[in-house]
Amino acid sequence: MKKILLVLILSFFSISIWAQKDTDHWFAPMAGSLTNGNPKQALFLSTDSTVPFPVTIYNNNIVIGTVTISKGSPQTFDVPLNMMLGQNASDAMSVKTRGLYLHGDLPFFATYRFSETNHGEILTSKGKAGIGTKFYAVYAPLMNNTNTLNFTCGILATEDNTQIKVSGYEMTTWFYNNFNGLTHPTITITLNKGQSYIFAGYANKPGNKDGFIGAKIEATKPVSITNGNFRGQFGLTPPYNGEDIIMDQSVPVERLGNEFVLIKGMGNLLPEIEGAIIVATENNTEIKLNNNPVPVATLNEGEYYRVSAMNYIVNGPSHLNMYIKSSKNVYVYQLLSGTQDNDATEGFNYMPPLNCFLPKTIDEIGKIGEMPYSTAFNPPLFVKLNILTQTGAAVLVNNMPTTAAQGPFPVTGTPDWVSYSIPNISGNVTVTSTKAVTAGIAGGSGNLGYGGYFAGFDSVPVIKKTTGECIPGIVLEVQGGFAQYQWNLNGNPIPGANLNTYTPTQGGSYTVSITEGTCVPLTTYPYKVYSCLANTVKPLNICATGVPIAITPTFTNSAQIPVPATVQIITPPANGTLAVNPATGILTYTANAGTTTDTFTYKFCGNDPDFTDCEQVKVNITVVPLVLTDTTISACGVNGIGIFDLTAANVGAPLTAVKKYYPTLADLNANTAEIIPANAYSSAVPATVFVKVTTADGCTENAKITLQFFPRVVVMDAVLNGCFNENNPNTATFDLTAANVTTTIPSTRTYFPTLLDATNGTNEIIPATAYVSPNGFVYVKITSINGCFNFAKITLNVIPPKPSSTLIDQMICPDGFTKLDAGPDYNSYLWSTGATTQVIQNVPVGDYWVILEFNGCKTKQFVKVHPFPLPKIKKINVSNNTATVIAEGGTAPYQYSNDGFFWQDSNVFKNLPRGKNTFYIKDINDCAPVQTQITVPNLVNAITPNGDGRNDTLD
Repeated sequence: MKKILLVLILSFFSISIWAQKDTDHWFAPMAGSLTNGNPKQALFLSTDSTVPFPVTIYNNNIVIGTVTISKGSPQTFDVPLNMMLGQNASDAMSVKTRGLYLHGDLPFFATYRFSETNHGEILTSKGKAGIGTKFYAVYAPLMNNTNTLNFTCGILATEDNTQIKVSGYEMTTWFYNNFNGLTHPTITITLNKGQSYIFAGYANKPGNKDGFIGAKIEATKPVSITNGNFRGQFGLTPPYNGEDIIMDQSVPVERLGNEFVLIKGMGNLLPEIEGAIIVATENNTEIKLNNNPVPVATLNEGEYYRVSAMNYIVNGPSHLNMYIKSSKNVYVYQLLSGTQDNDATEGFNYMPPLNCFLPKTIDEIGKIGEMPYSTAFNPPLFVKLNILTQTGAAVLVNNMPTTAAQGPFPVTGTPDWVSYSIPNISGNVTVTSTKAVTAGIAGGSGNLGYGGYFAGFDSVPVIKKTTGECIPGIVLEVQGGFAQYQWNLNGNPIPGANLNTYTPTQGGSYTVSITEGTCVPLTTYPYKVYSCLANTVKPLNICATGVPIAITPTFTNSAQIPVPATVQIITPPANGTLAVNPATGILTYTANAGTTTDTFTYKFCGNDPDFTDCEQVKVNITVVPLVLTDTTISACGVNGIGIFDLTAANVGAPLTAVKKYYPTLADLNANTAEIIPANAYSSAVPATVFVKVTTADGCTENAKITLQFFPRVVVMDAVLNGCFNENNPNTATFDLTAANVTTTIPSTRTYFPTLLDATNGTNEIIPATAYVSPNGFVYVKITSINGCFNFAKITLNVIPPKPSSTLIDQMICPDGFTKLDAGPDYNSYLWSTGATTQVIQNVPVGDYWVILEFNGCKTKQFVKVHPFPLPKIKKINVSNNTATVIAEGGTAPYQYSNDGFFWQDSNVFKNLPRGKNTFYIKDINDCAPVQTQITVPNLVNAITPNGDGRNDTLD
């Protein structure tokens, strides 16, 4: 019957395949129109990581399997048919749980390959680049109106509570289960994570030929889209010789571009089963081919244009390509044929726009020549690799350079890109280039053909959220690895926001300007960020029931102005009434009689039309009557006046209340003569003032404050006596703290040399326990525990030394003794001898002192006992037996003796015997005599006066 075209979503050719390496992949389901039997389907997984890692596979958030992959070791996983394909009419136009989600710790390629007898297709996930919130549906026009053909568009939710609106299709569109454009001009559905919904219609309804092409799909959270035909026929002219599965995964509008290169598949140009479908997303979009200045079409949003195969241009041996340029971003799907001369081997590839931000390596395309099929391929598959890269790049395939016969071949219309074709490729393939590169395959076996396309979708930068939904908590991310980043808010650069991630702090339209090498800098599509609904709880105390309370909505954090018309009551009070004034937005609450507590909730929004902030407020009502207590405050009195801090009066008001003070109740009621400032009010006593208290909730009450003085500080002057300092007898050292100057306890005291210093707090005496001073005065400031103070004077008296008048120096004979008497006027005595009596006896010659205590002071007095100076015998003149003693020293008159017993006043001694004689002398002090000894010579009476000098005279 019909020939099989197996589609590996990897190439420019044949059946469609687009692939993207990522850590997360989603596959939305499809609706079948008819199955031929022997259905097979499997996931093919490959990576460039040399470190093995697991990939976990989910259906409806439940794990259905895990496989481990690494470079050179791609793996497959068989998928139950019902998890991806709905085969009955009831499987469309209703919420189901079909679809797959895959997650790995490292990036990997994921393709979903499926077949039935004579038909096949491949879906290749584009990873996170394939999910988004705005799409336009595309499928191949249904040229044969049989019920074996259909269009299908599956939607898979990636998050809970995803609201989806589908619109823009023709009114003649007729869906499964009798949904149609007349009765349902728009369709809105809500899906949770893992749930799916399939739009589908049979070809036997004329409006379905192209009525759903260009339908707009809008979601509040990211979704994945699979669209195409579960068997279609897009040949332009009959007879139609067959049909095939025509399917591909779509991308959101922010991934689109306006410049494309297509390389023809395996089919002939006729009968027009090569070409393209272009769908516009904006009005007035011009389409030009091969750099022709005249557009072939101008499209509005949702309109499409079928590009004829005759627009391919030969640019190498059996090598045809086509250049497409649009004035605005568009979807381009390539229509392909897997074999020559067979219009049943049809394929369908989404084409990525040209972009120098694409990667330089595709590593690796796994198991190129394999498909899950019920029989072996016969003859073997023939696979051709096609490469598109920037002009001037060096290209390697499995680390081998290309040959001149393989390319590069030019592209008519652009000098910036070239293409290659490499036949007979099998197994696992890695393509590297020194510049941006994409690669695809075209393959076939007899009546079977397939193809695919590998492109770096995440190299076309787009903003996505990594966590959170709104501010606060949302984190934005754009692809990493580029040279420079600059985040912008509403078109204005955000200072310092130069990483590939950013955490918004305010709502707005965010973009990122990205620079990479010599590429023209680009700015991403805007990503709108909104503030979360702020939920706040506010307590509100009211004074009484039955009194209306006005509440004006205000934002807790947003700078926006609340719009009155947006104020709405979410939950009414249970014990009161609540109303909203639509003109002002002010709410009025009145508590019912007997109410003690109540609660209600209201919501309002701000005035920013694009990024509106909203807040929902839960108000907790507590009926708290304001009860105040009269009180008394005190101050220090100075000359009958006190300075009172009225704000310190505790009348029982809440801390947040506003207080105003008045000298009389009449002033309070009239709001006159308010006391300002209230913390320094001067007044005599006794006196009263009045305070008016207003709480934050508007409650008002009055209280009386009585003014009084603290007890005064009692002071008294004092006198301190201090013993003289020995080194300076005119001064004494005083312990000022010993002065009894007050009876106020407790109190603190500080000491000053003058009253002026005490008043000004200058020159404080420190330490006060050892103050050296002559006779004089000091002043002490006594401060009570309440801060009141007074001054006292301390008179300082220096007690002078009191020496003994009777204790004087004495003179005695050197070997004599005397007594020392200090007199009777002292409290105690301490002599240097250790004696403690007034008189000490038998005192020999020497130096002495005594410490005399009188009135608690001690005087140390020194006294000396001197020896009398003794006379001495200067010489004795002897003549015959007469001696004359010559004395000196001592104190005359002297007495003389030659025997120590009899004394004479004369110093002449006669008739002395010959021989030794002793002479004694003493002075008037009658001390022990001084003695000396002489010899009176024995003379011979012989004279020889002969003049010879010997015995000439009588001695």
